[in-house]
Amino acid sequence: MRHDDLVRMINQIAEFFDAYPPDEAAAGVQQHVRKFWDPSMRAEILAARTELTERLHPVARDALDRLAAAP
Repeated sequence: MRHDDLVRMINQIAEFFDAYPPDEAAAGVQQHVRKFWDPSMRAEILAARTELTERLHPVARDALDRLAAAP
């Protein structure tokens, strides 16, 4: 999948959680991506997250950092 699509999708999820406290918002995005994204999509955005940093919603960046650090 193209990075543009993944960025758009994760940013939309992050925007949904904007009203939540930052920690809850990042956890919500992380949980959504873990539950509903295909493993190949997760792997692709995690591998490219450094180069995509400026295009990612702050909550999406935090969620991806958490996903990358999770076992």
